[in-house]
Amino acid sequence: MTLPLKCRCGAVRGEMQPRRAYTRATCYCKDCRAYARFLGDPGVLDEAGGTDVVPTAPATVRLTAGVEHVACMSLSPKGALRWYAGCCRTPLGNTSRNTRLPYLGLVTACLDATPQELAATFGPARRCVINTGSATTPVRATPMAFVGGGLGILVGMLAARVRGERGSPFFNDDGTLLREPEVISREQRRELERAG
Repeated sequence: MTLPLKCRCGAVRGEMQPRRAYTRATCYCKDCRAYARFLGDPGVLDEAGGTDVVPTAPATVRLTAGVEHVACMSLSPKGALRWYAGCCRTPLGNTSRNTRLPYLGLVTACLDATPQELAATFGPARRCVINTGSATTPVRATPMAFVGGGLGILVGMLAARVRGERGSPFFNDDGTLLREPEVISREQRRELERAG
């Protein structure tokens, strides 16, 4: 079973294997908010400034159309890579710069599914919350879910490494980036962090 993925305008399309997802989490960090503001899409954030993410192995996601529209940005020269559809600025996911790290934080805004379908597939939104200290309004911490989610990510990453999975929709077969990231300046980052 696969779950369809598409950007808002429909140019970028793909699918993911939901049974291999590590967990579902909502991240309230300043970086995720800055990324959403960079995209100009406040609808990505919940009312407390959180982004709904499904951590998974990159090999579970396949792009089937619109690869030429995929773009990348980073909030710093060594920071995480944040992938999006350049055609309509829909967030896709976050990866490490290290191609050997089997982690993709897939932003649920790119999944072609209703909130009910997402909950049935990955569990309820905000069941595991992280970086609550950075939320724009009070958010209840979920320490047990945080530990369980962290263990799920570690076990999933270890299993992907043992299987020798190297595929990623955001890296070429030789391990090079699909697109070079636009690295924003410190001033741009400060502006994005102050916005909203």
